[in-house]
Amino acid sequence: MSVFASLVERLADLLHPLFGASAAAAAIVLFTALVRLLVHPLSRAAARGQKARAALQPKIAELRRRHGGNPEKLQRAVLDLHAREKVSPLSGCLPSLFQLPAFFLLYHLFSSGTIGGRANELLGHELFAAPLGGRWTDALGAGGPLGGPGLVYAGLFALVAVVAAFGYRLTKRSMAANAAAAGGGSGEQQVPGMAAMTRALPFMSFLTLVTVAVVPLAAALYVVTSTTWSVVERAVLYR
Repeated sequence: MSVFASLVERLADLLHPLFGASAAAAAIVLFTALVRLLVHPLSRAAARGQKARAALQPKIAELRRRHGGNPEKLQRAVLDLHAREKVSPLSGCLPSLFQLPAFFLLYHLFSSGTIGGRANELLGHELFAAPLGGRWTDALGAGGPLGGPGLVYAGLFALVAVVAAFGYRLTKRSMAANAAAAGGGSGEQQVPGMAAMTRALPFMSFLTLVTVAVVPLAAALYVVTSTTWSVVERAVLYR
């Protein structure tokens, strides 16, 4: 973790002439962008997989008509179809999974009082008036929702709400298109476990609000930046 701390500190030093006291926060945003660039090939592959799954919907609709009375046989037929066409129903999860290590590194880095046996100097950095190692509850205790740190979180919550609403619309539009291709029903729901995931999918972006409220501000910045990137990326790749 000390190597990662040095990376953040060096990025902050490079950005200090532009961002001053908020250089470490800018470094986290830049680091998140670099991670998303590395993951972008997986995102493009996930988009191709989504389009391939959409192209399978008429075939899945036919399987539903033929095996609708036998759910187990229908599930096997749908899984066999995905295997024959070399389309994974869960490929869209890979970009998120590959980002988890970076998120947890940031979380632990800004939750630890010491790094390598010495004081964690990164905890002294701020985004405007809010410490990067603090949480929303700390901000409320240091001046309330209208205090300096509280206003920083208010801005983050507002940004997340806008991004989540846009992501919700994109997801609903994609699901409607898939349902239309399937003849009014989502064939992907016949994949084991996919039905519950499909119902919850449009609301996933709003969970970012909860994450921002409970994790250190540095990790919250990572989540907000990554979520915003994801929504813009989806709008481009799935257009």
